[in-house]
Amino acid sequence: TIEFTGALHATVVKQVCLKNPSSKTLIYNAVLLGRDADDFSLPKGNTVTIAPKRKTTINVEFTSRFLRPSEAVLLLISKSVGGINGATLTFSLKSEVKHIKPADILKCKSPCYEL
Repeated sequence: TIEFTGALHATVVKQVCLKNPSSKTLIYNAVLLGRDADDFSLPKGNTVTIAPKRKTTINVEFTSRFLRPSEAVLLLISKSVGGINGATLTFSLKSEVKHIKPADILKCKSPCYEL
């Protein structure tokens, strides 16, 4: 589970580290699924390439629109390269709004009580 915590309307970025222990290049297609998948994004695109014996990171961004917790699933599906397939990877994405920053502060004067 990857947890995104921040202010309302703020963008939070998390990184997922992927390792390729094999001697062949792995290519994954990344898909965001679920009720709130539109609130999550992959800024570097949906294709992830991992060179042999290397690791790479992918950024997952979340921008909160609501006070309620958001949930989605990041699914990484391997493409066949030279007959080599990587394992399908699944990550649960969850968010929580911890605080709200005011957009603006207005001052006004008004009598508290009038007859």
